[in-house]
Amino acid sequence: MSAVSLRPYVPADLKRCAEIFRASVEELTAEDYSAEQREAWASTADNEEAFAARVGGGLTLIAIIDGASAGFATLKGEDTIEMLYVAPEFACHGVGRTLVDALTRLAAARGAKRLTTEASDVSKPLFEKSGFSAQKRNLVRVGDEWLANTTMTKTLGAEPPPPTRH
Repeated sequence: MSAVSLRPYVPADLKRCAEIFRASVEELTAEDYSAEQREAWASTADNEEAFAARVGGGLTLIAIIDGASAGFATLKGEDTIEMLYVAPEFACHGVGRTLVDALTRLAAARGAKRLTTEASDVSKPLFEKSGFSAQKRNLVRVGDEWLANTTMTKTLGAEPPPPTRH
């Protein structure tokens, strides 16, 4: 499989983003969430106008592998990763990590001092590997279901200075 490349979201990507969102929720979260929770979560893409507002309401990057849209992530404002979804066929190929790293750099370039996300149980390890720390557990109501996630943060621009030579 080729390397991951990134490009900005355009409105023509909406249908593919919704497909990735649904498939990611339905397939990749099965060990962490019940069938009813996954259905409630995936169905949030059914309202095309609301889903378009979420995806288009921030800076969304599309991950591409071998010409195919493999995932997407959205930076809302300057300091919140709001959406991060990877197509199941591209899971564990660096797509999520590439998206998180790119949004981290963009947030820092925009002057953010801290980056925040509400990580699902399945994405929490990825965010931990990317330097995020868990702050608190949450219960979020989606339709008639309650889903757990974790508020995670990462301090930006706090790289230690290089060692001084004597």
